[in-house]
Amino acid sequence: MTTKVHPAPLGADWDGAGTRFALYSGCAEGVDLCLFDSTGRETARHGLGQQRDGIWHIHLMGIEPGQRYGYRVHGVYEPGLGLRCNPHKLLLDPYARALAGRFIWSPAVYDFLPGSNPQNLKMSHLDSAACVPKSVVTGRAPEPPVRPNIPWSEKVIYEANVRGFTMRHPELPEDERGRLRGLSNAKIIAYLKALGITSIELQPVQAWLDESFLSARGMRNFWGYNPLNFFCVEGRLAGIDAQAEFREMTDALHEAGLEVILDVAYNHTAEGGALGPTTSFRGIDNLAYYRTEENDRGAYVNMTGCGNSLNADHPVFQDLVVDSLAWWRQGLGVDGFRFDLAVTLGRSADGFDPGHPLLERIGSDPRLAGAPLIAEPWDIGHGGYQLGNFPQVWSEWNDRYRDCVRAFWRGDRAQTGAFAERLHGSADVFEGSGRGPRASINFVSSHDGFTLADVVSYEQRHNLANGEDNRDGHSHNVSRNYGAEGPTCDAAIQQLRHKQRLNLLASLLLSQGTPMLLAGDEFGNSQAGNNNAYCQDNETGWLDWRGLTEDRAFTEQVVRLIRLRRETPLLRQAAYIHGHDGPRIDWMHTDGTPMGSREWEQSRSFALMLSDAAAKTAVLILINRGRAGRRFRLPTAPGGQGWQLVFHSSEPEQPQLKPSECLLADRSVACLLSPEPETSA
Repeated sequence: MTTKVHPAPLGADWDGAGTRFALYSGCAEGVDLCLFDSTGRETARHGLGQQRDGIWHIHLMGIEPGQRYGYRVHGVYEPGLGLRCNPHKLLLDPYARALAGRFIWSPAVYDFLPGSNPQNLKMSHLDSAACVPKSVVTGRAPEPPVRPNIPWSEKVIYEANVRGFTMRHPELPEDERGRLRGLSNAKIIAYLKALGITSIELQPVQAWLDESFLSARGMRNFWGYNPLNFFCVEGRLAGIDAQAEFREMTDALHEAGLEVILDVAYNHTAEGGALGPTTSFRGIDNLAYYRTEENDRGAYVNMTGCGNSLNADHPVFQDLVVDSLAWWRQGLGVDGFRFDLAVTLGRSADGFDPGHPLLERIGSDPRLAGAPLIAEPWDIGHGGYQLGNFPQVWSEWNDRYRDCVRAFWRGDRAQTGAFAERLHGSADVFEGSGRGPRASINFVSSHDGFTLADVVSYEQRHNLANGEDNRDGHSHNVSRNYGAEGPTCDAAIQQLRHKQRLNLLASLLLSQGTPMLLAGDEFGNSQAGNNNAYCQDNETGWLDWRGLTEDRAFTEQVVRLIRLRRETPLLRQAAYIHGHDGPRIDWMHTDGTPMGSREWEQSRSFALMLSDAAAKTAVLILINRGRAGRRFRLPTAPGGQGWQLVFHSSEPEQPQLKPSECLLADRSVACLLSPEPETSA
């Protein structure tokens, strides 16, 4: 039995008696819903009715969760005009919550004839149904999760790749390695808790495709920044029920008090440029979903480097983004989101606009209330670098922090003043917009670029294994090998690299702002100098957990730093510290006198003191970038309790601490506390 009803919402909505199917296409002349059995055989085809607003819909009685389906869209095929309707292509529902089957690279997945003129594409009549996944009807959404709701001032983010994090873990059973279930394992959760992080940021898990050039090389997309669908969990990360496995993971992490932040890429899709495959959006309504050139509707605007850019101006795409985010947050338990190439989401024809309707909708949708929103504040288009320019509710990846901290410890000239700004939480970047230090997501390494161990071991990228003649990945790495490119048996080089890794992480965890640690940096994970391991779904990209036993002392130092941050509120202020009301900050020469504005760039060593007179507590951070030890005169501690050394990176040398001075070894950081005086009972 078939009934026509008003479609709300889009997608396949099972109501207990049947399923309502609804699809938006403003350019279609007709839409067919195709039903399939588990073998991939088409069992029925139904024409959909149309609403005035471009929504095509139908209600089918008896259709239950597990039913596989796809769409065929009839209409004009004029690629030069941006119209790509081709009913020979089976299309995924943009709102599908689950997929079944796999994608097969074949001439049939393209909507144009193989070999046709790129300037005058001819319609392909090859049927793609056997080569593409099918959408799957799902049941009712799970109940909303119980969340940890960790304040920004307490967050310590840990960026991880699901497969890379779990594939080589020695204590995981084989059937949990490389899967979401591995992150639910009690031993993994115990490790994360012991490390002290509060929030795990997962690289994309939304369904993605391996690019055709990777498939031709026998390689796979490892990072996941090539989205096929924005509601579905990638099948290779889970068992039969990927959706359920993902929710089980978020529930387990929540129970342990940990947040889940999801990396999402709403800037492009796996359909690529004009000569890419047609799997969904292109064939449904090309001009609604993609941004095309104003004077050539057949050409895609490419602000992403991936062949296309999604159309942030179109209300239907805006709906898709906020509905998808709400599904991941309410249905699958995600707490917050990091947006890849987020500038693309705020672009109109005139460029980036921080008041863009899509950014405003993400920031104000009640279903996303309280969700951490983190922008990667750039894309590759004109005016694409927008660090500091996102709306007030957003935080941003601060690559200026990464480059400055690396350059300072590498020994570059004229970096000391900028380094002090980064320690202060980059007020010069974010305070003008009315935001506090939480807006700065501080990091010294991330998935994109060298790992921390490689930052101090390589000066050149080593990406030949990617198959692109070492042309891919950043060439500007702000790194140093300290005498040998890659692994070395030289004990002096090893010791210096160890110290510099600690200096970088100490800077990160003693800075104001929100720290983000790359998974594996706490135990020296290396990618052998590959700074673009997006296609290395192998031992290059998978974490080598042997570092935990080979250099346990380093991991213990990282744990100590994270604990120090957690237990010392002065290190994680919600507002920028400037003046003398409330907490204050003082910058000092090694002799204890205040730093002058003209003296920063000549200094390789300085101290900063964060103090709270009311609480009679203080934190003193000593920085010595020089190649010789430096003697610091210590200021008087509040409360007269003296200073306690709680961290230093100068091993094997111990700082020589006296009541009024401290001798700190070369290229080292030390942190001292003046605890609140004990009161008599």
